[in-house]
Amino acid sequence: MRFLPVMLAACLSLSGQVPDLKPRPSAQLDFPSTLDADAARASRDRALGWLVRNQREDGSWAHGVITGLLDSGYAVSAFYDWKLGANALAIMALRRCPQTPARLAALRKAIRWFTTARLPKRGNDWDNDSMWAVLYGVVMLVEMTDDPRFREAPWGPLIRDRGQALLKVLIKNQIPTGGWAYYDDPPYSRRPKWGTSFCTAMILPTLQRAHAAGWFANRRVIERAMAYVKRCRLPNGAYEYDLNPIPRAPSGDHINNIKGSLGRIQVCNWALRSCGDPKTTDERITAGLAQLMKHHRFLDIARMRPIPHEAYYANAGYFYFFGHYYAAEVIQLLPEPQREKWHARLRPHIVKTQRKDGSVCDFLGQDYLIVAGAAYAALTLQLGL
Repeated sequence: MRFLPVMLAACLSLSGQVPDLKPRPSAQLDFPSTLDADAARASRDRALGWLVRNQREDGSWAHGVITGLLDSGYAVSAFYDWKLGANALAIMALRRCPQTPARLAALRKAIRWFTTARLPKRGNDWDNDSMWAVLYGVVMLVEMTDDPRFREAPWGPLIRDRGQALLKVLIKNQIPTGGWAYYDDPPYSRRPKWGTSFCTAMILPTLQRAHAAGWFANRRVIERAMAYVKRCRLPNGAYEYDLNPIPRAPSGDHINNIKGSLGRIQVCNWALRSCGDPKTTDERITAGLAQLMKHHRFLDIARMRPIPHEAYYANAGYFYFFGHYYAAEVIQLLPEPQREKWHARLRPHIVKTQRKDGSVCDFLGQDYLIVAGAAYAALTLQLGL
């Protein structure tokens, strides 16, 4: 995510804040290398508890406005867009995890807010962060149609109408080469021209489900997106950040090195395998997971650094929980006897980041990122239970 690192560095300098370049506490070597299901369950419940306690009266989470200098420079609407995306993740977490009366009440309030709140819009010529709200909104709403509790009125029509409205925005923003992302390059155009492997991958399985359910008719939308992700796949097992005419996998500390692709490998493998790609085998999936565990320190070091892509191999903090969640998803595609050993190795990297109040964060510490972090944590841990 090209978050204007020069501008952020200037903000830090003016505010007198100096980034701490030492490894974050999550990189401590004395944390257990594996955790069992009971530890995961307790951590998941703490994250869900934080979400329930911090829900606003209207059913949403976070403020939707700028709350810190480190987020300055974006379109005014971007903060609302990020709030919508984080709320979609929180809804997913509350729906997938075991229900209590408090969680169910929070879920109902959240869905009503999300399906009646104003739709996201592109902020300006370069800032199209509305795509985060659209991408996770579509994922969440398509998933909600699986839940029998929310199929009848008033929920069913609200969910379908909002889902199809966001899907129209998504299709309009598919770039000519087939992908999606959240900015545009000059010369700026109504249909953006920049995509990323991970944004495109995260929506692919949902697009297949939405097409099968009749939410849209054009199968080429899926085929073009599949082709985009496949073309980002590199011979070394990494995935390019964004598609280049000449694939880039140079040596050194480039972002397309395996160590810079740890958060992208999992989501891309999960998407391609879920959509039936025969080349995404069990062996490819386990190789990607093994790389994540072997080189995990590069995600540890990046977590909570305030300048995007400043860490080794251009890792950014906001890939931490995103990458771990899709690692848990891709583990579920392996044969059942193999799953627990991988979940046991994944869980410590979530639990070790959790604060006493149940919240977690991986970048900047703004409210929408804490909401998204808590949701990612609960989702990741639930997949292994």
